[in-house]
Amino acid sequence: MKPSGTDVEQTSCLPGPVVNDSQSFELFPEDSVAVTRLYTVAMMADVLDVSQATIRHWRRNKLIHATRSSGSIDWYDYSMLVVAKDLSRLLCSGLSLRELSHKIHLFTEGDESRVAEVINRIVVDGHRLSLRRDDHLLSAGGQMQLDFYACGINADMGHESSKMAEQPETLSLTPFLDTFHPEVVIEFQDEYTSDIPSSAELLDIAADLEAAGNFIEASEALRAVLQADGPCASVTFMLAETLYRAGDLAAARERYYTVIELDEDHLEARASLACVLAEQGDVELATAALEGVLKQQPEYADAHWHLAGIHMEAGCEKKAEHHLLRFLSLAPESPWANLAREKLSQYSLKSSQDTID
Repeated sequence: MKPSGTDVEQTSCLPGPVVNDSQSFELFPEDSVAVTRLYTVAMMADVLDVSQATIRHWRRNKLIHATRSSGSIDWYDYSMLVVAKDLSRLLCSGLSLRELSHKIHLFTEGDESRVAEVINRIVVDGHRLSLRRDDHLLSAGGQMQLDFYACGINADMGHESSKMAEQPETLSLTPFLDTFHPEVVIEFQDEYTSDIPSSAELLDIAADLEAAGNFIEASEALRAVLQADGPCASVTFMLAETLYRAGDLAAARERYYTVIELDEDHLEARASLACVLAEQGDVELATAALEGVLKQQPEYADAHWHLAGIHMEAGCEKKAEHHLLRFLSLAPESPWANLAREKLSQYSLKSSQDTID
C-alpha cells in the first residue's frame, strides 16, 4: 500500500502497477452506476493523482464534504469527485494547497455550500485565479479584470496558460521545533502572520509539504501540532501516513498503534497498519488486522483490495480471488479495478488449464 514519491506516485499492497484512468469518470453517462458509487479517500487520491493528504486538506478546509463516515472512513459521492477534480485542475496554477483554499473561499465569500457552484467557473488567469461570468473575468473581490490580464486562460478552456506563481515568503520552524531536522524551512504566504503558525496552519503546511514529496519536513510540522495540542488520533494518523510514505516502516508502525490506542475504531489506521505489517513479513498479523476491519466494515473496498494482495503474495489464490471479486462488486470503477480484473482473468485461465490437464 505504501505510497512513495510525490502526489502522482501511488502504489498499493497488490503487486503490479496501479491502473490510473484519471479522466474516465468524466465520461460516465448519467444513468451509469458509477454516478451512484461512493469513493474512499484512497480511491479519490488515485483517480486524481494527488496525495491522500491533499484530499484530507480539502475536507478540513470545507472545500469538499464526506457523504458518509464510519469508523474514521470517509466516503465521497460522484459530485464531490467532480469538485475534487476541478480542485486538482486548479493546482496546476502553481498555487499551494493553502493559497488555493484561501482564494476559493474568497470567491465563495466563505459560504462552503457555494464551492461546487463556482469551482468549474474558476480559471487560471495569468498567475492568478479568476471567476468566469459570461464573457468577463472577475477577481476574488468581484472586480472585473481588464482584457490584457486575461492572457492565459487555462488549458481546460482551450487556451495556453501561464503557470507563473507568486513566490511566498518563508518561515523557519526551527525556533520552536525540538527536532533532529534544524534545516526545515516552511513556505508561508500570509503577509500578516504571527511568528508562530497555529495548529490549523501547521496542518495545511504539512499537507503542502507532503504533496511536494517533502515527507520529513511534513512529519516535523505534524509533530509540532502534537507537541502543541497533545495526543490526537487524527493528527497521529496523518503523521503515521507521512512516515509510511517516507519509507520509515518502524516509525509508521509505532504511530499506527498509537492511533489505535487513542481510537480503537479507527479502521483506516488498522488497514494501513496491516499493510506495514505485511511489508515487514508479519503476514498473519496483517491478515488478522484486515479481517478485523472487514468484520466491522464489510463494505470497505480498500481492505478487500489489500487483503487480496496479501493472500496473493502468500499463494492463497482462492482467498485472493474471493476478495478481488468482493472488491469489484463494491468499487467496479476504482482506479485499481482493471488490475483486479486482470488478476481474476489470470486465475480463470490457470483454472481452465488445470482442468484440461
